Amino acid sequence: MTPEHIVKKFFEEVRSGKNPDYATELMADQVLAHQVISEEEITVVRTPKDYAEHVKEMIDAYGDFSLEIQEFIVQDQKVYVRWKQAGTHVGEVDGYQPTNLPVIEIASAIYRIENEKIVEYWIQIDRAGIENQLKRNTNN
Repeated sequence: MTPEHIVKKFFEEVRSGKNPDYATELMADQVLAHQVISEEEITVVRTPKDYAEHVKEMIDAYGDFSLEIQEFIVQDQKVYVRWKQAGTHVGEVDGYQPTNLPVIEIASAIYRIENEKIVEYWIQIDRAGIENQLKRNTNN
């Protein structure tokens, strides 16, 4: 499988929430996850099981969300993806109680593929935008 195919399958099956446990097929046993938060970069090690749990937590928080890929660029073993996720705030998020109002996440990541598995990624999420939506929804 090409890097393009692996990342597309990852978004179609795992990241979409359709089949989070399929992460075991597409991710290495340990994946370096570089999370860029403002000017600070944190690197955590994720396993496919951890990632599947993370997606399930998103489903608990935002229900059956939609996921739209807005940009998809392949360069050798790296794949850049920018997406828009839209869900409904149905579970507690960062201390905010459910409002049943829409929440949109804009994010992007670069995935590095090795031996037909995702082995590393760098992700940026508009966390301030999500926080602003949660605050606004709570105050309405």
